[in-house]
Amino acid sequence: MPQSVPTFAELLADTSKSAVHLETRDVYAVAEEDTDFANFRAGKGYNLDDRSSWWTPFHQLVSEGVARGVSVRRARVVSEPVTEYIRYEHAITPQNLAAGEDVRWLPRSQASDLLLPGNDLWIFDNRAVKFGIFTGDGGLVGHEMTYDPRIVGQVADAVAAVWERAVPHKEFQV
Repeated sequence: MPQSVPTFAELLADTSKSAVHLETRDVYAVAEEDTDFANFRAGKGYNLDDRSSWWTPFHQLVSEGVARGVSVRRARVVSEPVTEYIRYEHAITPQNLAAGEDVRWLPRSQASDLLLPGNDLWIFDNRAVKFGIFTGDGGLVGHEMTYDPRIVGQVADAVAAVWERAVPHKEFQV
């Protein structure tokens, strides 16, 4: 029987302390970002002050979680020189910050001695992990969940090691 995987909204709603995201890919090919990425490639930016032009349901969920006292953090492990997609992510990260996320970056060259999970993931209250499974080209295949305390602990330790070394967004240059 296929595993039922809760949505991000459901998981965040059930979170009281922390939601931590680890991203380890240099390219993503997620359909809902196609237009924004194309605009970035064409040199079109966004106006952070015009929130209605970029605020999404995701930003709203994060903002509401942070207002409830949930710490929302994101760590990105990236190759250098960075890809065009990572430059795009860096350019739109102020949107995440405006929603209340704390975002850090770790050059892959500084992660060689860390044991990293094989997939991107979210950790919710150190009790549940939602893995994102991607194709080699960056397309999202699906998600897997685990509540196994051993796996959650290993993943949380790995992400904590990344977070400790990572550079805050405002200090990371692309």
